[in-house]
Amino acid sequence: MKITDVTTTLIFNPEADAIQDATIPPLKPGTRGRTTVFIHIHTDEGTQGFSYLNSPAAIRSLIDDNLKDILIGKTPFETERIWTELFWRVRGYGRKGFAFQAISGLDVALWDLKGKALGVPLYKLLGQAHETVPCYGSGGWTNYTVDELVAEQTGYVDMGFPRIKMKVGKDFGMDERADIERLEAVRKAVGDDVEIFVDANNGYYAKQAIRMSRKFEDYDVGWFEEPVLADDIQGLAEISKATNIPVATGEHEYTKYGFKELISQGGADIVQPDIGRVGGVTEWMKVTHLADSYNLPIAPHAYSLLHLHCTMATPNLKVVEVLGGEMKSWPVLFTEVPWPKNGQWKAFEDRPGLGLEPNPDAMKNLSVDSDGPAPAQRGF
Repeated sequence: MKITDVTTTLIFNPEADAIQDATIPPLKPGTRGRTTVFIHIHTDEGTQGFSYLNSPAAIRSLIDDNLKDILIGKTPFETERIWTELFWRVRGYGRKGFAFQAISGLDVALWDLKGKALGVPLYKLLGQAHETVPCYGSGGWTNYTVDELVAEQTGYVDMGFPRIKMKVGKDFGMDERADIERLEAVRKAVGDDVEIFVDANNGYYAKQAIRMSRKFEDYDVGWFEEPVLADDIQGLAEISKATNIPVATGEHEYTKYGFKELISQGGADIVQPDIGRVGGVTEWMKVTHLADSYNLPIAPHAYSLLHLHCTMATPNLKVVEVLGGEMKSWPVLFTEVPWPKNGQWKAFEDRPGLGLEPNPDAMKNLSVDSDGPAPAQRGF
């Protein structure tokens, strides 16, 4: 089996909710919509690998114009060779950011293709560790009113999630009172038996985060995510030492090299690699093994459907994030997906690779012409 082509399709879902967290500037009134890049890897035997990226349109150009030639002519089983060549191709302009997101999408599609070529689900190819994995409902955006926030969070509980996540650090950390009032409202609404995680999306400074964490302790918060700028590893370590709440971080880190620095310097109690940024399945699994060597748990960021298989093969898994915004988009983007039940989740057992197929209606009706203007993207 040889790879013959790589194609991309830009999808724009105009009905997707616009979101705001601590460090996303205020949205324009009426802002809606979300872009997704579908990636297909074609072979001479007709089998196709598939993946997707919730990323700006620039990702598509990078794959089409700069990266796909590396895959053509190779077999899908050369993932390490291909990953290394992609890594060095972007050496001068993309060791983080767009370029590595593009590499991540290609790598995930390669693993999907390997699973399909062998006729097995990806989690079995990786080495199954769990029958099901725990998951939590995630959202709590700062552009929600308190009533909207409570309605969303209690909605997750009504769906069977025993764990939920909401945003803090409102307005770049400038509205501490609102952070406490919103957390208090959610805790009161869901009761004491539901675990609450909070996510500041880089919104605080270290001393501020330490002070806020002590207030969050009154509401039995399960983890404090991205309390400061992701690059402030020293600040993350200081917060971890100063609070009883575990610090969760890593969604904005890239490659095993970045995670080596983050973990070895004590910046993370819970490690959160993002498969769409860190380097795909190949690098994501290496990061989980690195974390395991430090006896640290894994709780991946976003990309719920892509993380499902990897987490089922991760012994040191803590929990899987399921974003409400992603859940709403699943019926639009895909033909069928496995749904979480009572806070547990598992991949399809009888579908090879990722077990995902793009919705033909989305391909036909929501694709954006490559020559036309691409909508702006606000990522999770």
